[in-house]
Amino acid sequence: MSIRPLPEILINQIAAGEVVERPASVVKELVENAIDAGASRIDIDLEEGGARLIRIRDNGCGILADELPLAISRHATSKIASLDDLEAVATLGFRGEALPSIASVSRFTLASRRHDAEHGAALQVDGGRVGELAPRAHAPGTTVEVRDLFYNVPARRKFMRAERTELGHIEEWLRSLALARPDVELRISHNGKPSRRYQPGELYSELRLEQTLGEDFAGQCLRVDHAAAGLRLHGWIALPQYSRASTDQQYFYVNGRAVRDRSVAHAVKLAYADVLFHGRHPAYVLFLELDPTRVDVNVHPAKHEVRFRDARLVHDFVYRTLKDALAQTRAGISGEQLAARGTYDPQSPGVAPAAMPGAGFALARGPAAAVTGGPASWAPRQSPLGLQVADATSAYAALYAQPSPAADAGALTADFQPGLPPASGDGQVPPLGFAIAQLHGIYILSECADGLIVVDMHAAHERIGYERLKSAHDSMGLAAQPLLVPLTLALGEREAETAEREQATLAALGFEVTRAGPGTVLVRSVPALLAHAEPDALLRDVIADLREHGHSRRVDSARDELLATMACHGAVRANRRLGIAEMNALLRDMEATERSGQCNHGRPTWARFTLAQIDRWFLRGR
Repeated sequence: MSIRPLPEILINQIAAGEVVERPASVVKELVENAIDAGASRIDIDLEEGGARLIRIRDNGCGILADELPLAISRHATSKIASLDDLEAVATLGFRGEALPSIASVSRFTLASRRHDAEHGAALQVDGGRVGELAPRAHAPGTTVEVRDLFYNVPARRKFMRAERTELGHIEEWLRSLALARPDVELRISHNGKPSRRYQPGELYSELRLEQTLGEDFAGQCLRVDHAAAGLRLHGWIALPQYSRASTDQQYFYVNGRAVRDRSVAHAVKLAYADVLFHGRHPAYVLFLELDPTRVDVNVHPAKHEVRFRDARLVHDFVYRTLKDALAQTRAGISGEQLAARGTYDPQSPGVAPAAMPGAGFALARGPAAAVTGGPASWAPRQSPLGLQVADATSAYAALYAQPSPAADAGALTADFQPGLPPASGDGQVPPLGFAIAQLHGIYILSECADGLIVVDMHAAHERIGYERLKSAHDSMGLAAQPLLVPLTLALGEREAETAEREQATLAALGFEVTRAGPGTVLVRSVPALLAHAEPDALLRDVIADLREHGHSRRVDSARDELLATMACHGAVRANRRLGIAEMNALLRDMEATERSGQCNHGRPTWARFTLAQIDRWFLRGR
């Protein structure tokens, strides 16, 4: 068969297979064009989930009448003109592929009018066959009408889902856009009936956040805003108690563009690693801003993915920012107690400074109040609670030749010590209040300023012990234990090259590794704490991570898992009777401990019942 050029219509239909996957893809491309045109209001009219009709109207700058035929030509665009423009592109669209691709698989109408023009013009395209340009009365802006999507490509049409499913995909994408562009008003109708309206507002206004994700998210989130190394990450992260069964509330944007990135998803997962219950997922809305030349957005037909010039830096920046933000939360403050947003001050009383210098964590209306410790001027006044981990210290000491860091910390081996009397002297009530009783040897009942707090004493004590063990360990660094006989590890040639190239990184993790052959390395030392935990398998996993991501937290994760087990074994057990002073000491330590709202396994450590709730139980005030 001889080689011959394809017809233009067929070329566009092939391109449509990449760009136009379903009605939601059409809505995405057309709405992004409207935003690039400077529209402040966009109307989206749909019929039968977009299969019969998609109409997008905007009040943007419009298109010149004689440029309408050019607009539906392949690779014709006003957004870039050179390779330099492409490498620094800031618009949502830039390839000039969307309109001709959509027009080739639908009955398509493009109408527009510039603000300085007397009248508009319209152009119709039927399955790629272009009609005549005609004048038309039209308000300033542009209207794109797409009817009978895939009518001339039956194979594609039969893969479309039910009307409700296709509409759901469109609504989800519009929700994502509404979060990224709260300055743009969006009006959506379906089958002639208004279905949703996103009113314009400021980026950090509660209005748009509640409109898109609901009051529950708005009331249980922490606002973050941090800049370093030419990167800025801002937005909202849900607190652990607002975890989800799926990833349906995870939104990530790069320079205003909604994208999916495995490295960033991995960083977020790590940041939430020891505060989420197994099988649960975090919710977040995060915006990453950086120089457009440091990210390539031209790597996916639908622009869903990007490629960072320094993916490792981005991963570490996102991970550290979120981990430090979550670390500032404390038990005792619920989301409803913070009525207005503020800015996190690392020097606030009772709050440890953030690990990243210069990080400012502004707090959304939610349990983020835990960061500031409740009443603004209250600070813990009682002595720290000693942690009883006697049954764990023997195992801990066996792993180290030097004295146990827990003993050095001076707070991990002592039994409970009564704290100071609960009265603070100035009449202020700490966030978790004051203990009044113990319930079934499991729970602590505490009277707080607005009701009753119930604390799971084992879960709370477990978190306190875990955080102290980690702090003691972090202050020492990862000690290495030399092996009497070096371990010979057989790897693939590429893995051995990675091990040789990353020797410094592996040494920082406690592994001393040297190349012994094309596919062999010698391991001369391993992390001391993990010497009895199959270090060869751990090293293989670390090398695999370094090859794929350029970094690895396998050693830290394995260490944290061991410390979590030690803290669990050393925590106070059920049916251990505590005195009032001991219970108050535990409450004060919870208020001063990072991430104390959850135990090491992600289960909650406390719950609040307000006086108003209790009054409703007994029908008081009716």
